[in-house]
Amino acid sequence: MLTQLVQEIAALGWLDWIVTITALIYVVLSAKNNPWCWPFGIVSCTLWAYASYGYGLYSDVLLQIFYVVMGFWGWYNWQKGSAQGGAMPISRMTPTAHLLYISVGIVAGGLLGYLFSNTNAAATYWDAFTTTFSVLATVMLVRRQLENWAYWIVIDLAYAGLYYSRGAVLFALLMMVYTIIAVYAFDTWKEQYKRQ
Repeated sequence: MLTQLVQEIAALGWLDWIVTITALIYVVLSAKNNPWCWPFGIVSCTLWAYASYGYGLYSDVLLQIFYVVMGFWGWYNWQKGSAQGGAMPISRMTPTAHLLYISVGIVAGGLLGYLFSNTNAAATYWDAFTTTFSVLATVMLVRRQLENWAYWIVIDLAYAGLYYSRGAVLFALLMMVYTIIAVYAFDTWKEQYKRQ
């Protein structure tokens, strides 16, 4: 694995480096609840869609395009999305909201997996479920719901396994870094929620 990781790093082109660096900046800034995370996310996801296509992860390509659109909404929402027109505060989800998100994620993941099951897509259902739950967690993030980070911890771990299974060791490692940042973000946002 280490040899493969070193080979992947050595083979990275300028595009791969831009994707990786902007993605890390996006996650770190969002963990710190900084609205400037969104422009970095928009750039990273645009380029990541291209990379995912090369790995045959078509559901993930759709997800990256969705992230670009959500990036513009998030950028606006975090600065002017409150009822008073200012920054949207951090909020908590109800148990009913969790049940709704999980139910939608399971149904949508199953449908998306079935849709791509007769194509040459790789890891069809794994890719589909990580995609649908990522969509839902992104909606939570844009809405500044604290629990989005708990969802991201699970999703990022699942993505690490998915990318590793496809031979994308660097992306798998990046997902592990995202998992660590999501744990940090959950604690940071919880403290900020208590202070507001």
